[in-house]
Amino acid sequence: MYDYTLIRSRRRTAELRVTHGATLEVRAPLHMPKRDIDAFVASKDTWIRAHLGTALERTAQKSAFALGYGGELLLRGNAYPIVAVECKKAHFDGERFCFPPNLTPEQLKTAAIALYKSLAREHLPALTANFATVMNAAPTAVKISDARARWGSCSSLGNINLSWRLMMADDGVIDYVIVHELAHMREMNHSAWFWAVVGGVLPDYKARQARLRTLQRKLAAENWE
Repeated sequence: MYDYTLIRSRRRTAELRVTHGATLEVRAPLHMPKRDIDAFVASKDTWIRAHLGTALERTAQKSAFALGYGGELLLRGNAYPIVAVECKKAHFDGERFCFPPNLTPEQLKTAAIALYKSLAREHLPALTANFATVMNAAPTAVKISDARARWGSCSSLGNINLSWRLMMADDGVIDYVIVHELAHMREMNHSAWFWAVVGGVLPDYKARQARLRTLQRKLAAENWE
């Protein structure tokens, strides 16, 4: 029998979930007997093995990934080398990601995140302003966020939030996320009209979506979430 976390609620049927931490959750009705829950879990052995295996592999990949000198970082879809340079602060010189020497992998990651945020503040608001002009939109503010689950968002007040992680995407994907959020200023849902607005600016938006999903899987495997 598998160890699992039991969550009871006002639901009619039992459900299994494998969390990002590779643990098994069972969501069951309030009064479902424990023996029936155990039997339900036992009946899903094949499903549990497959999904737990995938989750454990993903967790192992995250644990194994570490930044290091001689490695690479993405910037606007291109990979650039990580090099040690006598400097006080990490920077990008147009060809390389330059970091002070002797940083640990965790220190490199912390410095890289700070650098990405700085580069995002330099690049993304101006790019958003350009697309806002094209789309006849007037966002109240454009902010760089630390959001893990969302590349961008648009509030009902017209505030556009863009994740600093977007700086790892290629320019076409960056454009897509910005256009997507600006389109929400005209349509706050994902209706056919919303996608018509996006497609009017970027007819190939579906291909850009696919590249964004590929990048998301890569960053998840490298624990950039």
